[in-house]
Amino acid sequence: MKHVRGPLCTVDVGARTSETENIDDVLEEYLGGRALGTKLAHDRVPFDVDPLGADNRLYFATGPLQHSTMSFTGRMSATSVSPLTGGLLSSNAGGFLSRNFTGTGYSAVEITGASDDLVIVHVTDEGVEFEEVPDLEEATVPETCDYIEEEHGLENEHTVVIGPGGENQVRFASIMTSKERAFGRGGLGAVLGAKNVKAITFDGDSTHEIEIPPVQMEIHGEAAQAEHPMKESGTTSVTEYANMVEALPTRYFSELSFEGAAGIGGDAVAEKKYKKGTCSACAFACKLPTKDEESGVVTEGPEYETVMAFGSNSGIDDVVDVMKSNKLCDDLGLDTISAGDAVAAYLASEDEFGNADLIHETVEKIAYREGIGDTLAEGIDEFHDELGVENWTVKGMEFPAHDGRTLNGQGLAFATSNRGADHMYAEFYPYEYPLVDADDAFDKDGLENKPPKVIELENVNVIKDSGVLCKFSRDFVTPERLETLLDADYEELLDLGGEVVSLERHFNNQRGFDRGDDALPYEIPDFDQGLAEYYDERGWNDDGTVPDDQFGGDTAAPADD
Repeated sequence: MKHVRGPLCTVDVGARTSETENIDDVLEEYLGGRALGTKLAHDRVPFDVDPLGADNRLYFATGPLQHSTMSFTGRMSATSVSPLTGGLLSSNAGGFLSRNFTGTGYSAVEITGASDDLVIVHVTDEGVEFEEVPDLEEATVPETCDYIEEEHGLENEHTVVIGPGGENQVRFASIMTSKERAFGRGGLGAVLGAKNVKAITFDGDSTHEIEIPPVQMEIHGEAAQAEHPMKESGTTSVTEYANMVEALPTRYFSELSFEGAAGIGGDAVAEKKYKKGTCSACAFACKLPTKDEESGVVTEGPEYETVMAFGSNSGIDDVVDVMKSNKLCDDLGLDTISAGDAVAAYLASEDEFGNADLIHETVEKIAYREGIGDTLAEGIDEFHDELGVENWTVKGMEFPAHDGRTLNGQGLAFATSNRGADHMYAEFYPYEYPLVDADDAFDKDGLENKPPKVIELENVNVIKDSGVLCKFSRDFVTPERLETLLDADYEELLDLGGEVVSLERHFNNQRGFDRGDDALPYEIPDFDQGLAEYYDERGWNDDGTVPDDQFGGDTAAPADD
């Protein structure tokens, strides 16, 4: 099996030290990216760790496909214990960081400890340096990136940065890279904020040689030549269709379709797109640099999930207002889905749907924890009772679009996801709209025959997140091509994916997660039966836990003294 190469670099930001460690035995088994980060976290992070404590560890990792020149490979993974869910969580981001990360020569970088002073950590193939930056306290993401470029000559493609949201430990703060790409879900920006790390830079010229088969060029060529709606309007191309089939959450999940969908959907976004946008080495170019001449707002996006959270779910039918919300979240370092849903919950409690000025004011208050923003910054799972609204989360994570009340298989996937209510964990929704060939599609109603498919998709997405490969490669990277790219049988890859899902689940079980957490705030047909079938297929206990002997019992490192 192809796998990432190089030592682990551990950076203790409290002690201001770094060290390298040979982990070849782990790399040979765990590929890279998410699988590698999950294995390291499972074995090195205390099960009872405080997500915002010094003992929590954050892992950055790429995979073998970052050593290719193939489309869909401009991504990398970050893994830690989430301040939002309390469970082990991996997030990944696109942009242009991954190949600068490989230049350091490390297979993964582990951040631990907590600094007394705000710092930037500079990681290169020659070592690690620490820079105190008190003047950057509560600086925005663009301001921090500009500082790094001016002082160190490193463009934003070399950086991961947190904004005020991360510094103020908003539980859904993101880590930003390339200024506008996000390690978004789960609040990993707050993990860096708790460690007093404003930014990390990656640079070097020590990329390891990993030979990737020639099929990479076939995939790259097809991506360049393909006619696809995402090339024009990105993920927002699905907006009107989701609205038509009643899978578009509206007015804080009280409705399933939005009368103003056309004003925030694919065509509306495409009208504001002013140039092509892409990730490193990718010819698919599905990103959305947008500009509104009248207001002067320039941003990248919004993507479909942002259109839902700050559009339909907030009662907003003007794409420019959504663009402004998107820009604020990127600059302040907030996940647009959780932030938008939290704001929508507040609008519901105040009967203020459609109030764009209040939305933008509230986003800023969240980032700086001012007034009502301090409450909303804790996430819906914590504040819903106080505001008198329903708890629209799974495992503490706010819902994206692709509503499971209509797309029942996606509903089951939201429930089983170790990450919480995240649409990309299994990514079942394309099979129910459907956005796939008819032979592969499922009827959207009910759960018949769906649990095994949820498992397959969860497992293969581990491999994509470990390779690291963009999920939008699904029309181009077939199972046969994945076998060729990674030099492994498809079933072998699925087995590794299943092991990583079980590692995540086992870690979370030790933190108290069980079947009661695999729950939805709504009913879908035969849910309990589908969940039981899922557990049985996974070989888990009927209470949603993984047998300890599957991983040799409690193997995580003890808490530091």
